[in-house]
Amino acid sequence: MLAMTAARRLISSGSGFEKAIGYSRAVVVDGWVHVSGTTGFDYRTMTISDDVVEQAEQCLRNIEAALREAGAALADVVRVTYMLPDPGDFEPCWPTLRRHFEDIRPAATMIACGLSDPRMRIEIEVTAYIGSGRSPS
Repeated sequence: MLAMTAARRLISSGSGFEKAIGYSRAVVVDGWVHVSGTTGFDYRTMTISDDVVEQAEQCLRNIEAALREAGAALADVVRVTYMLPDPGDFEPCWPTLRRHFEDIRPAATMIACGLSDPRMRIEIEVTAYIGSGRSPS
């Protein structure tokens, strides 16, 4: 039996965490874009705000950059997972999340859990399907 192998493309943000842990910011296979849990670090400066809403904004900027490199956009997101150490931090992020996802309306889950660095107050992971968010022509 001949197995078909899909082309696999790895996308890096340049974060040192990727090399240290052994993962990619995103993996693209067959039109699917799987974006790793993404924190509010500004990868250019490796700084992170203390404010959870600012972290959420930076998470989404980091995710948008990975999606863009994959040939996708936030409009193509079909699933999003929010992870926060303090569930009370989720509601302050709602206006930011609504601004980005209100018209897209992906399937979503919020998980309260520990994150790998105490400065991290939110981590966001998305799955997108390239072209799914564009209007049919």
